Amino acid sequence: MDQKTAQTLFEEGATLIFLNVPEGTEFGIDYNTWTVGERFKGVKMIPPGVHFVYFSAVNIRDNQTAPRTGFFHNFKRKEILVKRWNKKDEDIAEERYTDPDEIARYRDTLRDLDRFLGPYPYDSLKKWVSLSNHLTESVLERLMPECGKILSATQLESDDATRTTEDRAKLAEARKSEQETSTAEQQLPRMHVISGTAIRFSAIPQNYPQGASPSEITKHSMDSSYALQSLLDSSYKDNPKDLLGELQFAFVCFLIGQVYDSFEQWKKLVHLLCTSEDAIHNHPEVYSLFITILHFQLREIPSDFFVDIVSSDNFLTSNLRLFFDNLKESQGVQVGLKEKGLKFKRSLTRHFKWNFNVVHNDEDDPMVVEVS
Repeated sequence: MDQKTAQTLFEEGATLIFLNVPEGTEFGIDYNTWTVGERFKGVKMIPPGVHFVYFSAVNIRDNQTAPRTGFFHNFKRKEILVKRWNKKDEDIAEERYTDPDEIARYRDTLRDLDRFLGPYPYDSLKKWVSLSNHLTESVLERLMPECGKILSATQLESDDATRTTEDRAKLAEARKSEQETSTAEQQLPRMHVISGTAIRFSAIPQNYPQGASPSEITKHSMDSSYALQSLLDSSYKDNPKDLLGELQFAFVCFLIGQVYDSFEQWKKLVHLLCTSEDAIHNHPEVYSLFITILHFQLREIPSDFFVDIVSSDNFLTSNLRLFFDNLKESQGVQVGLKEKGLKFKRSLTRHFKWNFNVVHNDEDDPMVVEVS
């Protein structure tokens, strides 16, 4: 990058000032991860738009890395975002730095801070945009946990009645009136997810309407369009394309945020979209974008990951097989969408050696309700 371009990006881009981060901490933004040095105070030249910032505390003595924590932020042009490390919690401090005078002071000293700020790596920006271009403010506001952070490790706490060993002993004693002995499992504390720490993913609706007849249940079990439309109506009525934002949110939180539950939500959404035949001609723009999103996402899944989760004859190939069949057989599908789907199918076959023409297993068939 030449000096003139770097100067322009420095002046027009956003800046993340991250103070007091311990040396050796794992820190990243979007698709890039580094080990923090003693001079680190943040990142400069951040292009406007949504970015994912994350970090993990590291125990230097035994080189143990803590679970990853991150947050999404929609950086504005020339914005300065200030964060500070909390040494006690090994986390970002809870207080927010929004005082205009304080931000102005940082802006005035930005040149002095320049040598402590790492430049945003523009060589990976195109890849990041391909994974996040549908992440809007409204999508982030809907899905982000109330605590404002993406946590790779589920945050659990015990119920009040089982918080201490003494409490659990009293509870076990009380249960003796109902049964002679209590199992070791019953003596363990009862745990639940701490309120406000879970990602607020959309619940996938039931596949058929209440009171459906057996034949209707069979129909909706073969075509998930009712469930998909119900989800769009309840969560994304104003902009159906925002559902694709949730698909990208789930993928980024899994791939970069290391949140396994996000992978499960990604699988649910992929299955829903792939198995909704009628929806293909009702929402052609959504499906055209869906193909593009999957194209870029599948490029980024680590190769060793395919061995266990997306190898031949598994979740992804079986769902894509149904999707390509629906594209081919559904009435009223736009010619351009069919051609795009066919190119995607050929690309996957060429790149991953997947055969979408084999007959799938009976156990993968949709549920059929017998009428007596």
